[in-house]
Amino acid sequence: MDPVFRALADPTRRLLLDRLREHNGQTLRELCERLDMARQSATQHLDILERAGLVTVVRRGRERLHYLNPMPIHEIEERWISGFDRPRLRALSAIKNQAEEYAMTDGPASVPTYVYVTYIRANPEQVWHALTDADLTARYWGHANVSDWQPGSTWEHRRVDGSGAVDVVGKVIEAEPPTRLVITFEDAPESPREPSVVTFLVEPHHDIVRLTVTHENLANMEMFGGISHGWPAVCANLKSLLETGEVLPQAPWDMSPAHH
Repeated sequence: MDPVFRALADPTRRLLLDRLREHNGQTLRELCERLDMARQSATQHLDILERAGLVTVVRRGRERLHYLNPMPIHEIEERWISGFDRPRLRALSAIKNQAEEYAMTDGPASVPTYVYVTYIRANPEQVWHALTDADLTARYWGHANVSDWQPGSTWEHRRVDGSGAVDVVGKVIEAEPPTRLVITFEDAPESPREPSVVTFLVEPHHDIVRLTVTHENLANMEMFGGISHGWPAVCANLKSLLETGEVLPQAPWDMSPAHH
């Protein structure tokens, strides 16, 4: 927790986080323009925020896009705040978050990109296998992800209840085993709009990997809310399976947001 508290102690770094909360996925140039700050100064502050896990950097071509990672703040809330008056604070937090979510958007064009980061005690090949193997996805996701995972191929998110129903379809845009997988994510294939896009980035570091899930081109804030609940649950089950050999004892996506 110490790096997080030190990072949050500086008002400039808190302002940077506020600007990312308002508009996620900004480049260094965009952040400097909004804050009237020199690039060198902004870079130093962002490096501290990144080391504390509060900011995640996703490369897009030559650009580095900066995303707010709320997990360290959530852990502070869980350890230092929620225990004092958990039910009331959760209710107040849900009301505040919903109000801010609606305030952030004035139409579909302003729906933010969703980014989730988790760390897993595994190697990249194990994580890649878990992301692309139909039997393993059926265990931790409740659906089998079926494809040959070659660029241009289709993929299906099939139920495992015996019905064979497909809830999500898409195409494989990029596949670079074992570090990068980009797919379209179409839960309403008949819709005329462009599909959303999911990127899985697997970055090794000694005995662990950092898995970054980026979901962009979302249809609306309702979809943003749904995946904000769904991706952490799926990644938690994946992490549990790879680290312990077993999924979580209850399906985490069945928990209502009020329990988070």
